[in-house]
Amino acid sequence: MPRPKLSKLELQILEALWAHGKASIREIQETFPEPRPAYTTIQTTVYRLEGKKALRRVRKISNADIFEPIVARDVTRHKLLDEILSFFGGKAQPMMAQLAEAGKLTLDDVRELEKTIKKLDAQGKSK
Repeated sequence: MPRPKLSKLELQILEALWAHGKASIREIQETFPEPRPAYTTIQTTVYRLEGKKALRRVRKISNADIFEPIVARDVTRHKLLDEILSFFGGKAQPMMAQLAEAGKLTLDDVRELEKTIKKLDAQGKSK
């Protein structure tokens, strides 16, 4: 089944659910920093995510539905990364150059990345 495309707000809601496991709409809203999106905005977005089969209702407590994510965090991250890489012709180097130019990639990041690549290569997982 193809994974749905997700907006920034949808990803933030899923992030809250991945962190807490299960939550009501009010609990999801409370994870956002001030100024928080309106309750109805979160509610509408949660229902859209339910329609996209990214989360599901697991139970009802009084009049509050409790939701949990269906899509896994790592699967969602890989899909998002693939979408981002497609803007760079599917290659990591131009994306990394853009991150460096934007000040989002430091030498420490590169050193840590090098360690990760060496570790994965030793495990035979690097391409």
